[in-house]
Amino acid sequence: MKKPQTSSPASPDQKKIVIVEDHTLMREGLTQLVNSQPDLHVVAEASDAAKGLNAILEHRPDVAIVDITLPGRNGLELIKDIRAQLPEQAILVSSMHDETLYAERTLKAGAKGYIMKDADRGSFIDAIRQIIAGGYYVSERMSAEIFAAFTGDSKQVKGSVNRLSDREFEVFELLGLGLGTNEIAQRLGISPKTVEVHRAHIREKLEMPTGAAVVRYAVRWTETRNLGA
Repeated sequence: MKKPQTSSPASPDQKKIVIVEDHTLMREGLTQLVNSQPDLHVVAEASDAAKGLNAILEHRPDVAIVDITLPGRNGLELIKDIRAQLPEQAILVSSMHDETLYAERTLKAGAKGYIMKDADRGSFIDAIRQIIAGGYYVSERMSAEIFAAFTGDSKQVKGSVNRLSDREFEVFELLGLGLGTNEIAQRLGISPKTVEVHRAHIREKLEMPTGAAVVRYAVRWTETRNLGA
């Protein structure tokens, strides 16, 4: 297995950061941004979940910045793997996925923060420092939504897809993109039989009469989300 890319070690007065991101330009951009701060330093970079876990276990960073969409095991699974071995590890999720769909899931998995990839540079640094200080980080919009849900004041009715487990939700998204069972199995690195089990659970939880109805709903849901509705 190819080892994660290791940078120069951090000085004693710098906080250590590990970046797990499969897009080279995004990873390099984050590294430059972090290293531009005198008190922060990237000690390792990784392009997939397996290398990322190895880098985090080796360096024990102050913050691990993790993408959701990674080759092999996805970011949610990686978070759970990290927490199983390093329960106190601070994790910031950086993702292109809508925070209203993933922020709560990542926090429940054990992350300390969630930030969209299109956030400004200052927000990224604020998020890292806030987590280093022992806090949590989400956008103001998401913070208000989580607080409202916690206090019972939320006026937004959660969509039925929130009943799905993380893996079921991932399968549901791929169905919405038009992928079949074998394609989903290949994409997720699981067997077609396991995909079928997830599809059955999705149908039950969404109270759909048939598997075809699940696919139609997934496609419509995906199209509506992409339109920003």
